[in-house]
Amino acid sequence: MQTKLIIERSTAGQVGTSLPELDVPEQILNTMLPERYLRARAPRLPEVSEPEVVRHYVDLSTKNHHVDKDLYPLGSCTMKYNPKINDWTASTLAEAHPYQPESLSQGLLGIYYDLEQQLCAITGMKAVTLQPAAGSQGELVGVLLMRKYHELRGHATKDVILIPDAAHGTNPASVAMAGYKVVEVKSDAEGLVDLADFASKVNDRVAGFMLTNPNTLGLFEEKITKIASLIHDVDGLMYMDGANMNAMLGLARPGDMGFDITHLNLHKTFSTPHGGGGPGSGPIGVTEKLIDYLPRPRVERVGGAYHLNYDYPNSIGRVHGFYGNFGILIRAWTYIRMLGPDGLRNISKAAITNANYLMHQLKDVFELAYDRTCMHEFVLSAQAQKEQGVNALQIAKRLLDYGFHSPTMYFPLIVKEALMIEPTESENKASLDRFVEVMKLIAEEVENNPALLLSAPHNTPVGRVDETYANRNLNVRW
Repeated sequence: MQTKLIIERSTAGQVGTSLPELDVPEQILNTMLPERYLRARAPRLPEVSEPEVVRHYVDLSTKNHHVDKDLYPLGSCTMKYNPKINDWTASTLAEAHPYQPESLSQGLLGIYYDLEQQLCAITGMKAVTLQPAAGSQGELVGVLLMRKYHELRGHATKDVILIPDAAHGTNPASVAMAGYKVVEVKSDAEGLVDLADFASKVNDRVAGFMLTNPNTLGLFEEKITKIASLIHDVDGLMYMDGANMNAMLGLARPGDMGFDITHLNLHKTFSTPHGGGGPGSGPIGVTEKLIDYLPRPRVERVGGAYHLNYDYPNSIGRVHGFYGNFGILIRAWTYIRMLGPDGLRNISKAAITNANYLMHQLKDVFELAYDRTCMHEFVLSAQAQKEQGVNALQIAKRLLDYGFHSPTMYFPLIVKEALMIEPTESENKASLDRFVEVMKLIAEEVENNPALLLSAPHNTPVGRVDETYANRNLNVRW
């Protein structure tokens, strides 16, 4: 049976909520807004009872795939389990009003301050801003910090930022938005930055280098100190895309590797909600020489009290309407405090162990892009299967029939028919073994019954979609 939209469930007279009695006199409301902004008639909202509302959305949740339901091996995105204690903490503090005075917000500001200190300890940075609302915005903030640094030092000729060919797509976008030119650096045969190509492109025009570490192939950049030295020799800045920090908690710190700026995806590494275009958080950490340029205001502690300090004349300015995405920050703080240093370290160890276990189990079934110990994720290639008539996309769709979300497909771009797999630390061995069993079964289907994959998925609420037709004839109406 086809799922109805909530508006299609509407029945006149049904009520699904109980609102408190209006405590503002109606005559005051009528004078607050000009008449031209007032509705002539009530909006058409669904009239549905509370049980029907609950059943509708529970039904939708069972049709969708999510990490609470089963393995979500979406490489680079780190779709890990979100402990429910995080939601409880955030909901407990949700009544705070964003405009309440500092004197009534000491506990909340204290959490912000403590979270910044925790993230400094984890990254080896000297200061952190919690304002950026996503990793992508954090990237932009980081590049703007680079621009401010070079402007104040009179580096008018620095107009280039180097980026590896395996970088996340948001990296070059952030660089371009900040007014810099992108110069691509090649990867070598081992999947790392090609040091010779990199050195040939480092000159006085280079403002900095944006690098994900571990990189987007799931490999640790072993030459990182040499890379940082070459950049610093031309007074450039090292920026670390912290998307893969889940592999380094308690094991290695960006600040110790020579990075000057790093962003963290709280919705990846620190277990807060993720995806769907919303809630996210991308704090930025910096070394001593960049502190004065951080977005203002900054949370500070003076005489045992916390306050927001706006007195940073060299700041790049505010980048968020308030001080970051409150609920997401509270969740991340809860996660860190619940686990402590040993717990965080064990998370990374488990994530690395799980990834290497899966890689070892699957590398004889699918081609392994780089056959070496990985960190938290690894990249397979379905190029051999494509030569048999089945590509990575069709393999990913077939996985849906077996109750698993697909890995990341066709990324990084330097790997043909890429399938990028990240199990995270959330999964136990039994879960991983089920995934291995299904992947091996799909590989057999490619050889013996490829039609199954060409028409997959078969068991999902929505079957095979003609992507070409959908793109050319987009219809988002109901």
